[in-house]
Amino acid sequence: MVPDQPAFTDTPLATTATGLVRPHDIGRLTIQCADQPGIVAAVAGFLADHGANITELGQFSTDSENGEFFQRTVFHCEDVADRLPEFDRDFAAQVGSRFGMTYTFTSVASPKRVAIMVSKYDHCLLELLWRNKRGDLDMDITLVISNHEDLRADAESFGVPFVHIPVSSATKADAEARQVELLAGNVDLVVMARYMQILSSDFLGAVGCPVINIHHSFLPAFAGAGPYLKAKARGVKLIGATAHYATANLDEGPIIEQDVVRVSHRESVGELERRGAEVERSVLARAVQWHCEDRVMTYGNSTTIL
Repeated sequence: MVPDQPAFTDTPLATTATGLVRPHDIGRLTIQCADQPGIVAAVAGFLADHGANITELGQFSTDSENGEFFQRTVFHCEDVADRLPEFDRDFAAQVGSRFGMTYTFTSVASPKRVAIMVSKYDHCLLELLWRNKRGDLDMDITLVISNHEDLRADAESFGVPFVHIPVSSATKADAEARQVELLAGNVDLVVMARYMQILSSDFLGAVGCPVINIHHSFLPAFAGAGPYLKAKARGVKLIGATAHYATANLDEGPIIEQDVVRVSHRESVGELERRGAEVERSVLARAVQWHCEDRVMTYGNSTTIL
């Protein structure tokens, strides 16, 4: 039996006795440092001293002794979006330097700017666009970049700019330079929604933000063309998908989310592809959502999801 997916409830717009909470008044703090006594108390005391009320708290340590500590805190504080520089400055002096922390303050009022890269498969792109339009996935989709024209109408129907940048072996370097020109400094996250090109280490180093990729979980056993045909021939009983951060080492970056579904000899190759697409789009959407909610923290080649 496959375990249920983690159930996160990030609800910054909850209704209170005085009405709807403004995104402008909701902040997030993520921290990472060597585990040691007093971290939680110091963070809570700092937020209380600055007039903030903690509404959600998640924490994890890799080991009770000499472990790495992670914490994600959601808090309410009037006009915190305008006060983030103050919070950041004071936290560094009062808490961060004391514990040797890596930390980040963000505001719910400033959704992450996201660019989507796609080729011809539409299922992951449409899932992200649809969830974003419904308000289920809080991000600002700034543009869609594709090496084909096929999905222009789909992207533009959601009011998202579509940029066609053809790629061939002869033009790959120039194409990536054009992509970096559009993305670097303008987005907080790039999502490969079945973008069927390998991003070079030069691109990953120049783009200036994390890149999330999605692929079927048959790799490396069924790498290359026709993975579902190969899977059918081997009589697989599970198919799935993996979302991970892209690194210079192909398909070896920190894993954010995975899922599988059971199949049998009864499914055709087409049915395996359809069910695989369902898993891919849901896994990618969860990974992007968790990243945009500041839930994902990396450690080595692994991740902690809080």
